[in-house]
Amino acid sequence: MTSALNPIPTVPGTYWQWQSHSIYYVTAGQATNQPPLLLIHGFGASTDHWRKNIAELSQDFQVWAIDLLGFGRSAKPEITYGADLWRDQIADFIQEVIKQPVVIAGNSLGGYTALSVAAQRPETAKGVILLNSAGSFTELNQPPPPNPVAKIINQGLRSLLLQPWASFLLFQYVRQKSMIRKTLEKVYLDHSAITEQLVEDIYRPSCDVGAAQVFGAVFKNPQGEKLDTLLTQLQHPLLLLWGEADPWMRSRERGEKFRQYYPNLTEYYLQAGHCPHDEIPTQVNGLIRDWLRNL
Repeated sequence: MTSALNPIPTVPGTYWQWQSHSIYYVTAGQATNQPPLLLIHGFGASTDHWRKNIAELSQDFQVWAIDLLGFGRSAKPEITYGADLWRDQIADFIQEVIKQPVVIAGNSLGGYTALSVAAQRPETAKGVILLNSAGSFTELNQPPPPNPVAKIINQGLRSLLLQPWASFLLFQYVRQKSMIRKTLEKVYLDHSAITEQLVEDIYRPSCDVGAAQVFGAVFKNPQGEKLDTLLTQLQHPLLLLWGEADPWMRSRERGEKFRQYYPNLTEYYLQAGHCPHDEIPTQVNGLIRDWLRNL
């Protein structure tokens, strides 16, 4: 068990220049007859969030992990952030740095990015692993008209958060270490996995110049393709790992929708929250290892 007194060492990384921006990544393990594994973090996280997985999986596979532009140790320029930007970043990284197709694994936002790359840049991928992936499906049945008062409030809040000063103030609030811990306690089933190291890993990049602008971009990001569209484009093996205790997602309901559009997939439902790879790494690593070996 990781503890504040016995932290897992960070794998040393390096930088790659992409569109004049510095992109941080790490790699571990030796090349094998299986495709390399590329790990993509979620919103607000970084390569550090995969340290428990890199340490174990790199014993059997060549493993890569990357910080999306705007996160972790990567640059945080004042640009328009969105799904297509991160898709193109990952596709170019695979082609220019790894130089062979990979299995792409992602958590939350990283899961959506992994699916986007594999579906829309199929030559870069050999398979996809999604851990509590973000993204929405096309709503075929329109919901009833919302309560008009609630609609006005929601529109007002969104308009407010589109103001730079408002999103900046919210960012300063949520980036406090105490608030980071409270958020993690909501989305982790096992609170013993919430270490000082984990809180520090999330807090540290928030101190970088430009971090507040990246946070604000979430309220005005260009939306990528819907999940059902991406799944109809996908032609690679797909593994879904769901932390069932995730309060942000209805895992069983989402899993059923994934199967509706991509029946030939493998999935597991786990006793964990939004980040099963960090909360129950041994179990997740075992499932990934077995799946990769059977590709």
